[in-house]
Amino acid sequence: MVEYERHDYDVIVIGAGGAGLRAAIEASAQGARTALICKSLLGKAHTVMAEGGIAAALGNVWPQDNWRVHFRDTMRGGKMLNNWRMAQLHAQEAPDRVNELEEWGALFDRTDDGRILQRDFGGHRYARLAHVGDRTGLELIRTLQQHAVHNGIDVFMECTVSRLLKDGDRVSGAVAYWRESGNLLVFNAKSTVLATGGTGKAFAVTSNSWEYTGDGHALAYWAGAELIDMECVQFHPTGMVWPPSVRGILVTEGVRGDGGTLRNSDSERFMFNYIPDFFAAETADTIDEADAWYEDKENN
Repeated sequence: MVEYERHDYDVIVIGAGGAGLRAAIEASAQGARTALICKSLLGKAHTVMAEGGIAAALGNVWPQDNWRVHFRDTMRGGKMLNNWRMAQLHAQEAPDRVNELEEWGALFDRTDDGRILQRDFGGHRYARLAHVGDRTGLELIRTLQQHAVHNGIDVFMECTVSRLLKDGDRVSGAVAYWRESGNLLVFNAKSTVLATGGTGKAFAVTSNSWEYTGDGHALAYWAGAELIDMECVQFHPTGMVWPPSVRGILVTEGVRGDGGTLRNSDSERFMFNYIPDFFAAETADTIDEADAWYEDKENN
């Protein structure tokens, strides 16, 4: 007879990246007995690869910036396919989340007068990326991890969830196993949160670590969930592919935000040849005009 290690919680959060940690913190703050389950060691989630920054219309560099401009940029960047309500909430709440991280100990780069510094990024009309050098994701994980542990959240590291449990049509927990021993665990929970990241390992070249095999998508699908927008995968324009020793390593998007340009082997700025029709009316017609837009944001 197979024996299971059993645990009962109000909330279990599967995945310990930025989203999972923040979900666990919120559940715990609401008084729920909470467990965080992560496939590898705590702090190894792919969020650490997010180098460039957090988009939030703080207006510290450009006072003209506000959540409405951020919302417009987000919808335009998504070719209006976005869930507009999610994009709106993101734009409205991002400044509060950045300030919250600062209150919890995140050490953002500063302006000369002591405010959070913001940098340029692709698709953003104004400089609005709050950042910690080029290690913003690492600082985000460090801050959230310390806050989660301080709140007394139980953490199950190197523990892989293999199935969600159901009671009728309702998810009631999960079955998992310890990676080291293979011994099984059963989690009974009133609420289950999936925050397992993406499917990067489905591709030959990826910045994702070994964990990102779409486990969460499969768990949801097997439990009866309908999956949408599975074609929406981010491909980073400055990921290294050669030599093999650096394949999958990112060059931060901040390089382009600070004025870097993409050129081919003939030193041509080739991306002007691939502007989608959707954006053509809102992009520069010449390289000189594009450079002028970058240097003079107030009149672009």
